[in-house]
Amino acid sequence: MKYRMTDEYIEVFGVRLHRIEALISFSNIRKGELGGYIEKENNLSQYGAAWVFGNAKVFGNAKVCGNACVCGDAWVYGNACVCGDAEVYDDAKVYGDAWVCGDACVFGNAKVCGDAKVCGNADYIVFKNWWSSGRYFTFTFSNKKWSVGCFYGTSDELVKKAIGDSEESGREYKRVVDYVNSIINEKEGGEE
Repeated sequence: MKYRMTDEYIEVFGVRLHRIEALISFSNIRKGELGGYIEKENNLSQYGAAWVFGNAKVFGNAKVCGNACVCGDAWVYGNACVCGDAEVYDDAKVYGDAWVCGDACVFGNAKVCGDAKVCGNADYIVFKNWWSSGRYFTFTFSNKKWSVGCFYGTSDELVKKAIGDSEESGREYKRVVDYVNSIINEKEGGEE
C-alpha cells in the first residue's frame, strides 16, 4: 500500500472525506507526506504515482489512477476518472461521467462534466472571460461542448444564453465561438 486514510476529515455535501498520508516514498512524494482528501480507497489507486495533493477532493465513485494528480482546490467527483499523466488543479472541477486522461491538464476555474472526455492537451481549449468576470471557460473538441460556469452545452446554446445575459456578453462569446469554429473548419479541411 502506498497511502492510508488518516483520521483527519472534512465534510463535503454531507460526505466525510479523509486526508491521505503516504506510507512509502514514490515519485516526488515522501513517506509521511500528507495529501488531499478522499472519501474511500477506491477513489485513489494504490498503484502507480497517482496522488491527491493539498486541499483537493476526490469522492463519490470518482477515480484517480496511473500517474495522474489532482491538486490545489480541485474537485473530482461523481463517476469521473482522472488517469494516465493527466493533471487537474487550481479550482477546476471534473464530475459526472467525465474522463481526463493522457497528458491532459484541466486548471483554473474550468469544469469538465457530463460525458466529456479530455484526452490529451489537443482535445480542449481554455479561454478567459476578459470582458466581465475574468473566469476561465472551456471548449472540448471531442464532443463540441462548452463549459462556462454552470452552463454546459453547444456553441449555439452558449451564444443564445450569452445574448440573453447582455449584448456585450453575447458579442464576445460569439467572437470566441467563431474563432473555435475556424479552428474546427481548418482541421476538417486539412483532413480531406
